[in-house]
Amino acid sequence: MLIEKLKTDKIVTKDNKISFMQTKYIFITGGVVSGLGKGIAAASIGALLESRGLTVSLMKLDPYINVDAGTMNPFQHGEVFVTVDGAETDLDLGHYERYTNAVLTRRHNRTTGQIYDTVISKERAGDYLGATVQVVPHVIDEIKKTITDASRIFDKQTQSYTTPNADICIVEIGGTVGDIESLPFLEAIRQFRHDHGKEHTLFVHLTLIVQTAEMKTKPTQHSVGKLREIGIQPDILICRTPEMLSDKVRAKISLFTNVPENSVVNGLDVESVYEVPLMFHQQDLDNTIMTYLQMWTGSPKLQPWIDLIETYKNPHDVVDIAFIGKYVAHLDSYESLNEALQHGGIANQLKVQLHYIDSEFLTPENAFEQLEKMDGVLVAPGFGERGMEGKITAIQIARTGNIPFFGICLGMQMAIVEFARSVVGIAGANSGECRPDHTENVIDLMPEQDGQQETGGTMRLGSQVTVLKKGTSIAGIYNKTTISERHRHRYEVMDDFVPLLEEAGMTISGRHPERNLVETIELPEHPWFIGCQFHPELQSKPLKSHPLFSSFIKASYTYRQSRLDILPTSTSKVKAAAA
Repeated sequence: MLIEKLKTDKIVTKDNKISFMQTKYIFITGGVVSGLGKGIAAASIGALLESRGLTVSLMKLDPYINVDAGTMNPFQHGEVFVTVDGAETDLDLGHYERYTNAVLTRRHNRTTGQIYDTVISKERAGDYLGATVQVVPHVIDEIKKTITDASRIFDKQTQSYTTPNADICIVEIGGTVGDIESLPFLEAIRQFRHDHGKEHTLFVHLTLIVQTAEMKTKPTQHSVGKLREIGIQPDILICRTPEMLSDKVRAKISLFTNVPENSVVNGLDVESVYEVPLMFHQQDLDNTIMTYLQMWTGSPKLQPWIDLIETYKNPHDVVDIAFIGKYVAHLDSYESLNEALQHGGIANQLKVQLHYIDSEFLTPENAFEQLEKMDGVLVAPGFGERGMEGKITAIQIARTGNIPFFGICLGMQMAIVEFARSVVGIAGANSGECRPDHTENVIDLMPEQDGQQETGGTMRLGSQVTVLKKGTSIAGIYNKTTISERHRHRYEVMDDFVPLLEEAGMTISGRHPERNLVETIELPEHPWFIGCQFHPELQSKPLKSHPLFSSFIKASYTYRQSRLDILPTSTSKVKAAAA
């Protein structure tokens, strides 16, 4: 066992020889209230450690009993983030991938439901040799195994897990300390330190400083007390606070939590979440972590993050984007999409002002008034009939008014429905999602999907290849004709209607190479009208905007200049969209 471990963990010594070491683990917990930003904290720590030359893996342990996030209501849980291998995961995995170079898979998000499902399956298979199956040791051991598995690095090129393992594995524990459902995960990480040693494990606790007339530290003291009751002593505290902690307050927190003063870190409110890595670095958090874990690296290379924030805070101009969706009352439902649009703005030195419009309440009578001052229209993904007609109305205004349009997943499907009705002349064109078994459904289930009842069984999930048509706008934006993007959808464009769409002026610019499914569309006569069946927002990063979002924002700004009758700005002031 030890030999196998040594085969997968390495470090380069001062004389450039390969040595081996154990992966170090950072466990992040949260207390007082939920929603403090553990995911942003974990991702920011990952970014800092990567900037020091370390390889990083991240995972989320979720206490809910659902097997995954795929069937959860977006109003309750927020966005479902899809990994390269098609896992439907917690939105925090999106933060992890945006801030770091880690490529995450289904093994990087584990739920209570998955853990118990695995344990019960093993019991049924006789793996426990007739033993009485209990939370301790069987459930806890399964949790510890998933943590170890998450330290392995996934290689997108080979579609396999590489050796050696990551230098650092950051593990976020979902929920709030004190919740009954989190207890098995907390017991697992307590045991993990016992098994691996203090020099290989680090406990970071994110907590809230309540501010009334003064800063109240008592909730933080009680939260740490709850952890200590089950045997976990935090090494570092990140205190969410609207203003810097005074030396007196930090000393008080240190005294009553048994955490050194230099390990009590301010988690300040910031203008952009991408400032958090720099904020942590300014307080020497990365050096503190290196000291605890007995690691030595070079200085962090943070200039890309510094330049990013400089660009974000000093835009050349603004652009107004209409964001048409059915979950806009809960913006977490579109977390990756919100961020990808901001990335496109940063790439063009522009501030993106998003105007959220609930498609359920968008009608032909009120749509023009809401869209006439917009520079671009984005129609977001979604599931179900509600709000579809509002999306179609917005698309018609964008198409006929030459407003830059970007339709993603359901947004692309509704663009095809609108075009089929208004241009092709198929008055009854619709989607099988809201009207099953109709001869004029231009969007519907494929024949092989019929009869599959289990939710998710009919979904197209994960990274898949698309071949783009040479000479099309989208091929020029990507600057290549073979791409790989992530999918999450059930319905497809019906190929029987494609000749009619093409004859009327729509270009099918991308297809699945094996199944010939429609993946992208565009209108050549329109300044910028693109729809895609996949989810490009899932691969956009603040330091590397996805080319579709960079191009969409650039086109929207060009339209803004013509709408306001402004002479085009010199290219030295507005960056070209990413190729």
